[in-house]
Amino acid sequence: MPQADVIIVGSGLAALMTAYHLHEHKNVMIFTKTKKEESNSWLAQGGVAAAIAKEDDWRLHYEDTLIAGAFHNDEQAVEILVREGPERLLELVKEGLRFDIDETGQFQLGNEGAHSRRRILHAGGDQTGKAIVSFLLENLRGKVAMIEDEIVTDLLVKNGRCVGVKTRTGTYDANAVVLSTGGCGNVFAFTSNAPTATGDGIALAYRAGAVVSDMEFIQFHPTMLYVDGKAVGLISEAVRGEGAILVTEGGKRLMEDVHPQRDLAPRDIVARAIHAEMMRGGRVYLDISMIPHFQTRFPTIAAMCKANGVDIHDGKLPVVPGAHFLMGGIQTDLAGNTSLKGLYAVGEVACTGVHGANRLASNSLLEGIVFGARVAETLRNEQTNRLECSGYEGVPFTKPLPSVSDIQTIMTKYVGIVRNESSLTMAKQWFEQFSLHELIASDWSLFSEEQQTAASLLLTGWLITTSALKRTESRGGHYRSDFPKEDDGWKKRRIERTKEELFAQIGGKG
Repeated sequence: MPQADVIIVGSGLAALMTAYHLHEHKNVMIFTKTKKEESNSWLAQGGVAAAIAKEDDWRLHYEDTLIAGAFHNDEQAVEILVREGPERLLELVKEGLRFDIDETGQFQLGNEGAHSRRRILHAGGDQTGKAIVSFLLENLRGKVAMIEDEIVTDLLVKNGRCVGVKTRTGTYDANAVVLSTGGCGNVFAFTSNAPTATGDGIALAYRAGAVVSDMEFIQFHPTMLYVDGKAVGLISEAVRGEGAILVTEGGKRLMEDVHPQRDLAPRDIVARAIHAEMMRGGRVYLDISMIPHFQTRFPTIAAMCKANGVDIHDGKLPVVPGAHFLMGGIQTDLAGNTSLKGLYAVGEVACTGVHGANRLASNSLLEGIVFGARVAETLRNEQTNRLECSGYEGVPFTKPLPSVSDIQTIMTKYVGIVRNESSLTMAKQWFEQFSLHELIASDWSLFSEEQQTAASLLLTGWLITTSALKRTESRGGHYRSDFPKEDDGWKKRRIERTKEELFAQIGGKG
C-alpha cells in the first residue's frame, strides 16, 4: 500500500500553505480531484485582508470580524487570525510573493464591505487568489507528490483513528490526513464557487464519524453577474469598495435606507436586500459608471462581462446573489485537529469559529494562510503513529440518488437566502427519502464521478437543512423569516451534527 506521512486532500490556498510549511519536515502527498488550479482560491478576486497600514490596527480588524460574524465567532480564533495574518503575509512577500503597489512602492490597499479601514491587499487587480496559489505551486514544484484527477472517495479508519484514504484506484496509508477541499456552494443553483466545490470534504469527514458544526451559516455573495437567468461569475465586493452602487431598474439606490454602510454593509444584509427586490419582480444592477479605468482595475471582471455580452461601458451590470462561502464545516480546534484522531481540516471546509455567522470580506484567503501554517506546525510536531489499514471493502449503495439539479432546486427554493420552518421541513423530508444511513455506510469508490457528486451534495444539503431547522433565530448568513431577530442567548452556541444523531433521527443503524 502506498504511504505518506501526511496526505492532503485538496489543492486550494489552505492546502498548499499547509504543504509549503510542512514539506521540509514530512513526506507530503496531495490529492486533487481535477487539476491543481481548479479551486475557489484560484478564482478569488478581491484580495486578502490584513491590518498593515499605519492608520490600522489588529484590534480594529478584530472588531470588524466580530461585527460581521454577528458575534458568533470564537474570539480566540479571530485574534489569532488578525494578529498572525500580517506577519504571515509579509513572510510570503519576503519570499517573493508580489501584491499591487502604488507609485511610491507602498501596498495599494482596497476597501470592502464592513471593514472600517482600507486594508485589502490585491494582486493583478482582481486576480489575488491566482497570484498566491501560483506562487505556492511554484515553490512546491518537485517537492511534494501532487496527484491530479484522483478523487478521494473514503477515509480509512482503524481503532478510532484516520489512517489513510481510499480513491478509485487504490488505498493509501498515512500518519495524518488533512482535508482542505473547500466549501459546498454547488449545492445551490446560483453560486460563485468553482465546479469542484461540492461538499466532498464535509461528506468524507461526517461519514468517518467526525463532528461537523454550524452548517446553517451560508454566505450568499450579493453580486453575481446575472445573464439569461443564470449566475455566470462573481463581481468582487472590491468593485463596491471603489465606489460602485446598487440600483433598481428605476435608478433608485437600493441600500440607501437599509443600512448605515449602504452598499458596503455586511454581505448577508446586501444579499437579502437584492433578494427582496427580485421577489417583488424587480431587477438590480451594479452601477460602475463612477469608477475610472474599470477595465484596468478589474481586468478579470471586464473580460467576464465581455464574454457574456454585457457592455461595461453601459455602466450597469445585472446582478443576483449566489452561494459564496460556508462559515461552518468540520469542527476543529485552533491547531486543525478534528474530533477524529489523525484527521485534520483547514480552510473553508473547517469550522474553527473564526468567521462566526458571516465571514468578513477577504478574510478567507487570510484564514488559509494563517491556519494552513498552524496545521503544518501541528503536524511537524506529530510523532509517527501509522496503522496499516489493508483490505478495506465497503458495501455498494443500491438505492436511487437524486440528480444534482434536483438537489440544487430544492436547496435554492427552500433553504436559500430566506428560510422558515415550513420550507426547511419540506426540504428535510425530501432529503430523508434517500436512505441516508445506508448512503453513509456504503463504499463510494463504487460510484461514478456523477454519482459521488450527487451523494456529497445530498448529504451536505441535509446537514445544512437540519442545522437550519435547529437554529430558531436569525443570525448572520442564516436568516429565518419566522425568527427575524437575533437572540443574544444563542451567541456562540454551535449546532453540531454527528453520524449517531442522524441514525437516531431517521431510524437507520450505525
